[in-house]
Formats: sequence, structure tokens, C-alpha cells
Amino acid sequence: MKYSQAKQGRTFVIRLEDGDILHEKIEQLARDQSIGAAALIIVGGADEGSKLVVAPEHGRAKPISPMVHTLDGVHEIAGAGTLFPDDEGNPVLHIHAACGRRDSTITGCVRAGVKVWHVLEVILFELVDTTAVRALDPETGFKLLEP
Repeated sequence: MKYSQAKQGRTFVIRLEDGDILHEKIEQLARDQSIGAAALIIVGGADEGSKLVVAPEHGRAKPISPMVHTLDGVHEIAGAGTLFPDDEGNPVLHIHAACGRRDSTITGCVRAGVKVWHVLEVILFELVDTTAVRALDPETGFKLLEP
């Protein structure tokens, strides 16, 4: 386990609108408002055609081959995640969300492109006094959080 401490800064109450791409809009807000790090919760609607990364195709096999699931209708969405800069200073959003429709739910990472259906509410809690970054891990190929 690795960890560090941070303090809470500003809190942003955000409404994303129909057709917005979740990770693109939040990362743009982070650049515009000089948000270095944050914790987030989301709730709202995900439009048909939204994509979620749902797991590696073959467990622990190398190289890691992520599976992408495309939503086949409008889904309710709720999730939580973080935002930290990568090793080049770019904000990188990492949210896992559950998307439900009727009696089924799919859960995954929104990074592949979740498109807002009418409205998606986000509460962003800025984290300050932290040096945490997402650094490239050569073994996985992922930019992992280095607290």
C-alpha cells in the first residue's frame, strides 16, 4: 500500500448536458479551473452508444487486452472516481460507474467514452496540498496513481 495526505479545497457542483462526453468535459474543467486533483461522484443518464471498459479480456495475461462494452440503450448511471495529473501534468479522470437499464447493470470505467443523456450531475471535491500523480507503469502499461 502507498498513501499520502491531501486537504479539501473547492467543491464544484456541475451539470453536464445532453451529448457531453463525461471525461472530456471534466478534464477540460480541471484545466480551466486549475484543478490539480479531485474526488468525484456522478449520477444521471448515459446515452445509447456510450462505452465502458469492463475488464481485461484474459485476466492476468500479458499484454493486457481491455474489453469495451457499448451500451445498447439509455441507462441510469452512478459512479465515483478520482482526477489526478499524469506525469506530464495533464488531468486524467478515472471513474468507475454502474449503468443500469431495466433488470440488468453493467459496471466499468468511463474512460472509453460515456455520452450524457440529457443530464449528468457531478460533485467534484478538489484535493489540495498533494503531489500525487498518475505515472506510467511499464509492467501494466497503465498510468497508475503514485500518492
